[in-house]
Amino acid sequence: MTASLRSAPANNLLQLLPDIDFQMLAPDITHHVFPKGTPLAYRDKPIDAVHFLTSGIGSVVIMTPQGRRAEAGIFGFDGYIPTAAVTGARISSYDVTIQIDAEGYSMEFDDFRRWMEQSKPFVHIMNRSMEGFAVQLAHTAVSNAVHEVNERLARWLLMCHDRSRSDEMAVTHELLSVLLGVRRPSVTTALHVLEGEGLIRSLRGSVVIRDRAALEDFARDCYGRPEAEYRRLMGDLFRSF
Repeated sequence: MTASLRSAPANNLLQLLPDIDFQMLAPDITHHVFPKGTPLAYRDKPIDAVHFLTSGIGSVVIMTPQGRRAEAGIFGFDGYIPTAAVTGARISSYDVTIQIDAEGYSMEFDDFRRWMEQSKPFVHIMNRSMEGFAVQLAHTAVSNAVHEVNERLARWLLMCHDRSRSDEMAVTHELLSVLLGVRRPSVTTALHVLEGEGLIRSLRGSVVIRDRAALEDFARDCYGRPEAEYRRLMGDLFRSF
């Protein structure tokens, strides 16, 4: 197992661990395939395991008392979920679901907590990752308040592309409407705008990135700051181990 963990595709956080910590931790994680729609955590339910994706995309979804849903943040091979485990909180505050077919490694909650007590590098990595994710969540809230749907869609596609190993991402109009918290016709219109600009190609059940640089320009200040902060946070760790 340890050899496969260190090979690509891999999880950024597990890759950061010093060899000695990694070798000791490896027996406590198991490989899983997570098809689209797989729940990784339920709101108000106990957290059974912590997950480190190596491919695919998952999202934190918030539901209002009236039953309306929207995505608060996304994750892939850049982090772990649920981040509440780093504080010792056993109950999840939100739903976590796989949105694009994924694979990864899972660690039981109690093992995760034990490693938080035994390994200083593990603690530093998990804490930095949680901070990076918190920055993303904060910027998502701001973006939902101040940016148009077209820019928010561009941001979402860029974030998925960052965590994807392909230019094509399997997403439907219906899924995007839920994740962006808008009506499906608004998603269809926004996709047409991005496609008309030559930034993407919208296919049945998927979206292909055609011009990454131009898509970033289109997103303007909707995208970039959380990504830069993540690189800074994790880059400091890479240099310290």
